Amino acid sequence: MDDQVPMTKAGYEKLKAELRKLETVEEPKLQDRVGHARSEGDLNENAEYHGARESLGLLRAKINDLKLRLSKARIIDFSAQPRDQVGFGCTVVIKDLDFGDEETYTLVGAGEEDYDNGCILFTSPLAQGLAGKRAGERAEIAAPKGVMRFEIISIEYSS
Repeated sequence: MDDQVPMTKAGYEKLKAELRKLETVEEPKLQDRVGHARSEGDLNENAEYHGARESLGLLRAKINDLKLRLSKARIIDFSAQPRDQVGFGCTVVIKDLDFGDEETYTLVGAGEEDYDNGCILFTSPLAQGLAGKRAGERAEIAAPKGVMRFEIISIEYSS
């Protein structure tokens, strides 16, 4: 599997800004909280100290995850993509052939996903199953509950 993470320049900048905030604002706050709790005395029975250390550990894990994603980022050039196929950055309308429902999804990169608004990761199984298809074509995607069948209704790229 490809280790690169496709994303737009905007998504890359959003992740970079989040990383910068975590490292320059949130981490120093938690370090101060740990230091203050440490000064309270016996560390074995100091719940504030243990809570602050746990929060700091979780924050550092998130920082490391963001650094990893940024190091594997591959900024996508939309001008080189065919506009008549499902691909990174497109908005695709699909029809579920088993239930008749129509769904609209925008295929985005890391940092831009918003499942409530139909923005799904391009690396997701659904997006990968649709990738390369044209309007009118059908896609079958294996899922834990069986094969999902879709028809591509329309494909649109924003400028």
